Amino acid sequence: MPFLLLVDGSSYLYRAYHALPDLRSPGGEPTGAIYGVLGMLRRLQADYKADYKAVVFDAKGKTFRDEWFPEYKAHRPPMPDDLRAQIEPIHAAITAAGWPVLTIDGVEADDVIGTLARQAEAAGMDTLISTGDKDLMQLVSPRIRWYNTMSEELLDAAGVEAKFGVPPEKIVDYLALVGDAVDGVPGVSKCGPKTAVKWLSEYGTLENLVAHADEVKGVVGQNLRAHLDFLPLGKKLVTVVCDLPDLPAPQQLVASPPDRETLHALYSRYNLRSWLRELEGAAPEAAPAPAQEVPAPIAVHYECILDWSAFDRWLEKIQAAGLTALDTETTDLDPFAARLVGLSVAVTPGEAAYIPLAHAAPGTPEQLPLAAVLEKLRPWLESAQHSKVLQNAKYDQHVFANHGIALAGIAHDTMLQSYVLEAGQWNGAAHSFDALSQRHLGLTPISYESLCGKGAKAIGFAQVALEQATPYAAEDADFTLRLQQLLQPRLAAEAALQSVYADIEMPVRQVIWRMERNGILVDAGTLARQSHELGQKILELEQRAFELAGQPFNLASPKQLGEILFGQLGLPVKKKTAGGAPSTDEEVLSELALDYPLPKLLLEHRSLAKLKNTYTDKLPRMVNPQTGRVHTNFSQASVVTGRLASSDPNLQNIPVRTEEGRRIRTAFIAPPGSRIVSADYSQVELRIMAHLSGDPRLLQAFAQGEDVHRATAAEIFGITPLEVGPEQRRVAKSINFGLIYGMSAFGLARQLGLERSAAQTYIDRYFARYPGVARYMEEARASVREKGYVETVCGRRLWLPEIRSSQAMRRQGAERAAINAPMQGTAADLIKRAMIAVQDWLERERLNTRLVLQVHDELVLEVPDNELASVREQLPRLMTQVMPLKVPLVVELGVGADWEAAH
Repeated sequence: MPFLLLVDGSSYLYRAYHALPDLRSPGGEPTGAIYGVLGMLRRLQADYKADYKAVVFDAKGKTFRDEWFPEYKAHRPPMPDDLRAQIEPIHAAITAAGWPVLTIDGVEADDVIGTLARQAEAAGMDTLISTGDKDLMQLVSPRIRWYNTMSEELLDAAGVEAKFGVPPEKIVDYLALVGDAVDGVPGVSKCGPKTAVKWLSEYGTLENLVAHADEVKGVVGQNLRAHLDFLPLGKKLVTVVCDLPDLPAPQQLVASPPDRETLHALYSRYNLRSWLRELEGAAPEAAPAPAQEVPAPIAVHYECILDWSAFDRWLEKIQAAGLTALDTETTDLDPFAARLVGLSVAVTPGEAAYIPLAHAAPGTPEQLPLAAVLEKLRPWLESAQHSKVLQNAKYDQHVFANHGIALAGIAHDTMLQSYVLEAGQWNGAAHSFDALSQRHLGLTPISYESLCGKGAKAIGFAQVALEQATPYAAEDADFTLRLQQLLQPRLAAEAALQSVYADIEMPVRQVIWRMERNGILVDAGTLARQSHELGQKILELEQRAFELAGQPFNLASPKQLGEILFGQLGLPVKKKTAGGAPSTDEEVLSELALDYPLPKLLLEHRSLAKLKNTYTDKLPRMVNPQTGRVHTNFSQASVVTGRLASSDPNLQNIPVRTEEGRRIRTAFIAPPGSRIVSADYSQVELRIMAHLSGDPRLLQAFAQGEDVHRATAAEIFGITPLEVGPEQRRVAKSINFGLIYGMSAFGLARQLGLERSAAQTYIDRYFARYPGVARYMEEARASVREKGYVETVCGRRLWLPEIRSSQAMRRQGAERAAINAPMQGTAADLIKRAMIAVQDWLERERLNTRLVLQVHDELVLEVPDNELASVREQLPRLMTQVMPLKVPLVVELGVGADWEAAH
């Protein structure tokens, strides 16, 4: 089947220019758009082998649409000079690479593409339109598809309808209603996408809607009727013309051989080194990745805003910008206690402004009043249409909320971009602002400590002089913008990672913020009683320990404990510390506890002391006095597998295997008139193992709703499920869960108290009955050895750099992680998708139910009694449908007055 590839060159130009950093040739000429456009064309050409192809650009000057409507595109900002300078070499390079280039005077590129696509369709050809322009989706048909190179989004007719809610043939009606701010086409006031889809679903076409406009109620109906005279012209403006005369036929758009001499001159002039080496016959390298290289230095200009004139000038800049970097300076790291000291913005690399609001250092000039600034900024801050990029946006969103501002339009978060791209590749605070700036920009930001000091003598940021505060704060916004311009193209080049970022991490970021804001109600009286009871038990255990040791000693002192256990009592030394002393860590005590009473008692003492110190004593002090609730922090970018991490306080690690640990959950309560609901995925990692391995027996066990441990025991021991006894099921359960974590025969033997040979026999039988699992595990090891990473079902990439370690134990640890990480990571993606789906449903239905906690595979909600029936019905459905797997997902639901009672 003949295949035509049409590229919207004008769309490529702008996207490449705004996506890439300010790259420069040795002579100082801008090269970012050149690199971006040619790189996208190279990838497109590699992915789609076309019989015919062309790159289509807008011509200079006016088109027929300007005659129809003088305001058409009249308010677009002029093309940046740096982009204009790159157009000629881009055209030259595309032509030299052999692509036919079309620029037709008096018409837009869209109309040329539309005409060629329809001609090809009539001739029986398939066509792919590569663009970022949604207007061209109106052309999609059984033979025409729409493709966004940067986001890897490929849409057929069903995809267009899924994305916009209307089929391709109604896109022009849809655009006429919602308008196109970029092209200056006004839509119906207050008619957003949902309203447009609703109207077109009800009335079918724009013309029918216009005929029945009197039936549309409310303010939006009045707006519709006020706009009726313009709607026909609006539709005409957004309709792609598909019958232009005098164009070359699609069959004439044949590629020519590359002009190597011209390409060599262009690649040399614009410093495209990798492509130049490839052209000269050297072994081709991967396409150059500017996000990995240190960009050329940029001259900076940072401004301190102290008067309304400068403020208004910057307000105009951010209102007109496609993307603004935003950062706050505050009084506190605690997001609920923090108040604004100032804020900074940047729209162009190297240029930023700091608006001080509450500095109080001696000699500080008068600042603009905080309340007045926030009111002037409120429309922009709360606008979803004005895109913003922040580093760790959740913190800033809390800060603005503390001032009554509902920050919206958070389009990007550089911390999350790095987390999706580089999870596991770097040690330490890999996704912190300082680390990202040093790694990607080659720049070390001004340190907070250099301004404020540290320790007892530290001052607050409000005490920093503006001469020092301005470059520090403005730099934060500037570097954030630069990081966005480096990281986003890398994400866009990886479809799966872009999806993880855009469809999981960014939406769940908002859910997490809301969940933190909600907090959870804690009964301080219950905790106080538990704390007293734990204290009594701890004292009793100490006395019993003294009796067993024959003398009093400090149970918290490793030195004294070692002298008692190994010196006085003569217990066997299991391992030693780095200093050569006998170890008394938990692993050693657990092993000794199997045979000796004192180590067992010491473990119980440690467990109760931890509960008391970490929870029953500490939690009441962490209740927010304004809300009466505990507000934990969920870190989204600290666990390699994608799981959230709770801190301050950590509510994910409350020990629940002991009665005392479970009792702590009774202090997490619902307010009067509500209940706590717990929704927990059942055996989710085992189900994901079945999905990933595709093992028929494992899939069958889950599909039929069997007790999978009993089914496994029956397979291993060669008996029927009815014959499986408790001990056999225990063995099977240990194997099922152990293999998820890459457990060896030695580890299984220790866990079950067996000889190593017996444990190995059980594992061998398991793999003989479940060969798909064995195959999956070997493929995971091979994949991580080859690539350095493994992936989740959703495409999250989990880097395991230890696989290249020179130490065998570290390499083996990475191999074990390669088996488990896709399961843990997929489970993390699953629960995040569930959080998004549940929160969307709560908002859509306008319910008062709140998500209050996420603990691994469990969601905890606070549900008013009158919404309980609906939540009981919908929650399992929502959670089990967010990710299609080869096995059914099961959600166990519990309801109670407190968290423990809901289990």
